[in-house]
Amino acid sequence: MQRVLITAGATGIGREFARAFAATGAEVFTCDIDAAALDALRDEIPGLRTTVCDMASRAQIERMVPEAIKALGGLDVLINNAGIAGPTAPTDAMPPDEWDKVLAVNITGMFDVTRLAIPALKQSEAGCIINMSSIAGRLGFVNRSPYAASKWAVIGFTKTLALELGGNGIRANAILPGAVAGERIERVFAGRARIANKSLNDVRADAMANQSIKQMVDPADIAQLAVFLASPAAKAISGQAIPIDNDRQKS
Repeated sequence: MQRVLITAGATGIGREFARAFAATGAEVFTCDIDAAALDALRDEIPGLRTTVCDMASRAQIERMVPEAIKALGGLDVLINNAGIAGPTAPTDAMPPDEWDKVLAVNITGMFDVTRLAIPALKQSEAGCIINMSSIAGRLGFVNRSPYAASKWAVIGFTKTLALELGGNGIRANAILPGAVAGERIERVFAGRARIANKSLNDVRADAMANQSIKQMVDPADIAQLAVFLASPAAKAISGQAIPIDNDRQKS
């Protein structure tokens, strides 16, 4: 039975991770900043363990990770899902404080969770780290400099973890979603429409024009990819940045 820690697991893709791993019989612990959403998910998934944690706070992370490992009785799978989109603005108009916020959650928070989880993962017979990047981590995104920079950093961090931890039997991979259906992408589209002085429909059409499959990614499909990557079927896959983006060709 796998023991799984998911950051930011109360809504969106994180919620789908919790549902998918729980469906396999795994023991799941998730944290989130949204206490009400955690309560709702705990009602849905019997046995789910949760705690509130702000991923921008090192002190809260340093409390959360040991709590999760203790509650699970160890750790086999770490899913670093927490991330924020940040504002939509040209780089020269990007507020420096917003840059700091995005980097604090998307890469520094991931680093802190991972460094604290590694000792427990080394005790697992099949340790696995899955880090959430983005197509922004391979293509860049206009007017989204902090987000794109952080997601490129996630890939470099992931490849380094694979090199460092392979000798301990721990695999590390990054998942790179494209435009994922949900509230977050709608906020991003609204920001793009404002900057470009376009309608939302035009912005959505522009996004789909860059894809060979003309639809947004289903969060449940991303969760199934994570289940596969954490399974014995993927025992030879490590250090990879794996897109799930409906064949996104350009930013």
